[in-house]
Amino acid sequence: MSAPRRRGWGRLATERVHPRSAHLDRLGVAAIVALMQSEDLRILSALSRARSAIVRAAEAFRETYAGGGTCLLFGAGTSGRLAVLEAAELPPTFGTDPRRVRAIVAGGRGAVFRAREGAEDAEREGARLARSVGAGDLVIGVSASAVTPFVRGALSTGRRRGARTVLVTAAARADTRGVASIVVALAVGPEVVAGSTRLKAGTATKLALNQITTSALASSGRVFGPWMVDLSTGSAKLTDRAIRTVSAAAGVAPASAKRLLRHARNDVRTAIYVGLRGGNAAEARAALEGSGGDLRTALEQSDRVRKAGRARGGRRPRRARR
Repeated sequence: MSAPRRRGWGRLATERVHPRSAHLDRLGVAAIVALMQSEDLRILSALSRARSAIVRAAEAFRETYAGGGTCLLFGAGTSGRLAVLEAAELPPTFGTDPRRVRAIVAGGRGAVFRAREGAEDAEREGARLARSVGAGDLVIGVSASAVTPFVRGALSTGRRRGARTVLVTAAARADTRGVASIVVALAVGPEVVAGSTRLKAGTATKLALNQITTSALASSGRVFGPWMVDLSTGSAKLTDRAIRTVSAAAGVAPASAKRLLRHARNDVRTAIYVGLRGGNAAEARAALEGSGGDLRTALEQSDRVRKAGRARGGRRPRRARR
């Protein structure tokens, strides 16, 4: 699993020169934009070709998180910053525990804001930072070239300690053998600025990470239909979104949605449950706890209980007024 020697870096897919960029410095703004846009069209094709690997990575993420494990994303430079962005966005979107989905960047937190190029060579540091993982955890390495020593060190340690491993890369298959059990290879071709993986490789990586985490969490009860149900109400925009979500999901008027949220202490799941099934917030929280927080499962369980009650002559709970 050793990385290519320095003299072999020129053969990497991420280091090749694009044939249409030979005179990039003389093309002019309009021509450069046109070239970049034509190249960006390759990104969706690359993602489509990698779909089966993306699905496997998403399933590994879902099973890890649902099983109580930790998902760690390792990266250096642009790849590390993309990992940070993904991990940071999950708690406000899906209510994930920030301790259980974390990004670790070569060079530490300061490298998020200011490049520390040499940090990517610290294979031992990547290995050291992955020592906390074990069976039931997931290590996701993000490396455009697939040869970043920091990332390889983390993946190697993860595999040795029994964790699942995923590599998200823009490298050719030859450079990914033995690196991770699941390889998401995004063959986007050379960049218009040779070696600048913040371009196509970075965009493709961002989309792949979005697809991995969103499909994993949306399919495990972290949304209800198309709606975020773990959103906070920490701003005027988010408060308005919460009201609109409860109104649409529960089929009640905005004024009723606002009351439901107030009684639910701004918990969107609880408000929707009460709006659809009646009762009070305490009963809704108990039902949600019994379903592991999955709103749809809680509603289905309520339906079964209600049907059984009607069969015995019980009364149907009152819904919130529309």
